[in-house]
Amino acid sequence: MANLADEYGTDVEIYIKALTTTIHADTATGAPGRLLDLLDQLGLERREVRTAGPVYIWHEVPEHLSADAQMRLASSAIPALLVDGYQVNCAPEVFDEAAYHQAVQEIRSGKPRHRAQNSPPAASPSRTPPARRTP
Repeated sequence: MANLADEYGTDVEIYIKALTTTIHADTATGAPGRLLDLLDQLGLERREVRTAGPVYIWHEVPEHLSADAQMRLASSAIPALLVDGYQVNCAPEVFDEAAYHQAVQEIRSGKPRHRAQNSPPAASPSRTPPARRTP
């Protein structure tokens, strides 16, 4: 199984899985439970495949949402991940700039919709939007 987060050296890679319409959020092998829990809390659904060797874990945007709602959910998760110190890349075909900026505003106002319970208080992000690259 390919893992784009490992391939690109990031914590999270958000993209549309090839030959599907499913938005995936790959996490690096051995990602901390805190990151996986945060992705759960941000509305992404955890998937896992256990093999005789490694356990493969990734997240997907819920498929019952419309395509636009899926992109909004994925994009609005990015600021919370960045604030918590994770390196995130998002493919351009997934990125919804308006949803991203709305999530940034919610964090700045201290009213984020989803936050990890054990996360430090949100600070104003000083980072630029994540690099958008097509896998």
